[in-house]
Amino acid sequence: MKKEDLRIVFMGTPEFAVPSLQILVENHYNIVGVITAPDKKAGRGQQIRFSEVKEYALTQNLNILQPTNLKDETFLNELKALNANLQIVVAFRMLPEVVWKMPKIGTFNLHGSLLPNYRGAAPINWAIINGESETGVTTFFLEHTIDTGNILLQEKEPILTSDNVGTLYERLMHKGAKLVLKTVEEICKETLQPIPQKLTGSEKEAPKIFKETCQIDWNTSGIQLLNFIRGLSPYPVAYTFLKNMQLKIYSATFEENNSLNSSIGSINSDNKTYLKFACQNGWINVQELQLEGKKRMKTDEFLRGFNIINQ
Repeated sequence: MKKEDLRIVFMGTPEFAVPSLQILVENHYNIVGVITAPDKKAGRGQQIRFSEVKEYALTQNLNILQPTNLKDETFLNELKALNANLQIVVAFRMLPEVVWKMPKIGTFNLHGSLLPNYRGAAPINWAIINGESETGVTTFFLEHTIDTGNILLQEKEPILTSDNVGTLYERLMHKGAKLVLKTVEEICKETLQPIPQKLTGSEKEAPKIFKETCQIDWNTSGIQLLNFIRGLSPYPVAYTFLKNMQLKIYSATFEENNSLNSSIGSINSDNKTYLKFACQNGWINVQELQLEGKKRMKTDEFLRGFNIINQ
């Protein structure tokens, strides 16, 4: 089909979705509508806050819809009136069938993993937490069950030992945008052959992360703990407790010591430069942290104002 015959509705909300929308706009695709989350109040002053996708869409004078209910008849009529033949979803909420089945070509989604591995809400986090050395991005057509549709295209991305969620998220965000563009180009050429996802039984899941998920279990190996900390930094952040106050840990190193005599979870510090927690096979040396009610800071800065008693 001709590029000018393509009418696209784009659905997304956070920063991760913006480059995908931007690359389509910059390549002169016809974006007939942008669906994003409703505005919300945020901060101490409860100021109205737009989603990152809305902020970008406003700069491009794109048509924006912000439904609270995706099954609402008024919204469905508005969506139908856009006469889109393709919908693209990047970091949006779950769609009802009446929405994703609406366009003639279909609705495809960008997912931050190599499907069928890491289906779910937090694929980037879990890939790092589980110590993977590789992940990637996938475009696939939506079906009834989440993240199970036929695969369109995939691109791999290495996970570096220095990566945390923030750095990997940034790379996948831009790699994903390029994959979205490539997918749309291939749809126009009518050369894509969607491939059903084949399960081997070894796939890992990527469920939503809750506060309880983020609490550190010191009775774990050092490498596993480092992966856990990296996989939750800079958000939502792994935490433990220090003098009955929550202590978030953003980064750390591991000092192996298989003959450690200290009890699991005990603290060691010189009250000046280092703060360590005993784990299964050594010490986790905290590099950057945030104590409840305080700002995020380096360990030495923190220790200048907080006295640690070795336990």
